[in-house]
Amino acid sequence: MTDKQKNLITRSITGVFYVAIMVVGLMNPTAMIFLFSLITGLAIWEFSGLVNGRGDVFVNRFIVTVAGVYLFIAIAGINSGLIQTNAVFVPYLLTIVYLFVSELYVKSANAIHDWAYAMLSQMYIALPLSMVSVLAFRTDPASGVPMFYYLLPLSVFVFLWVNDSGAYCAGSLFGKHKLFPRVSPGKSWEGSIGGGIFVLVVAGLIGYFEQSNNLSGLNIIEWMGLGLVVVVFGTWGDLVESLFKRTLGIKDSGNILPGHGGMLDRFDSALMALPAAVIYLYTLTLI
Repeated sequence: MTDKQKNLITRSITGVFYVAIMVVGLMNPTAMIFLFSLITGLAIWEFSGLVNGRGDVFVNRFIVTVAGVYLFIAIAGINSGLIQTNAVFVPYLLTIVYLFVSELYVKSANAIHDWAYAMLSQMYIALPLSMVSVLAFRTDPASGVPMFYYLLPLSVFVFLWVNDSGAYCAGSLFGKHKLFPRVSPGKSWEGSIGGGIFVLVVAGLIGYFEQSNNLSGLNIIEWMGLGLVVVVFGTWGDLVESLFKRTLGIKDSGNILPGHGGMLDRFDSALMALPAAVIYLYTLTLI
């Protein structure tokens, strides 16, 4: 068996477990909060370790990781109705203040770099992943009480998975024109368009079968619009992470997921797609 075949098997096994864990985790509110708290913490820990490897940056990995996880839990608590006061964000704000003030005492070579990367860990990872709970908890129009509806956050990840698979197949068969060669030479316009078409089909099917209960409040066209938003911003998320890795001169963000790299490699698309999905859904309520 060649190394390429072994890597394919490893990647496939990891992929199956990853999808299974994500699907199960997103179908229960407690499991979802636990799962994405863990994902947020691991991703920030990985991110801060990478930037600290530059040599001219020192980010307190423990503090930024705890802060990011706390932000996720606080936002989930507010959206689920378990927490009724915005005072829950006070400890998080104190942590942000600490990250700024602490630079006065650590005698870092470049305080601005430290501040920038510390805040980036929150804006690039913690805040976007926190949007999972915004998608998952919908207010019941009749009672005004938040209710858990797993299909919206799950559909975002399904769209991302379908887009990745569709883009790979279409790109392998028809790919000739590079999408963004400076950052990701392997991606093609043909692959991206093919992936988008697959997602539109899947989104249309979800919209069709969801019409029986329509808990999302979306019709078929709006579901397809959500799929298109996820495709576009998910692709940008992938490219942004590729640019991040090229800037640091690394191939993978980590090796925690055999055959798939690190947490950022696995969730890069979601970091852009989740906030975009929230913006799209809130925009629909204003139209």
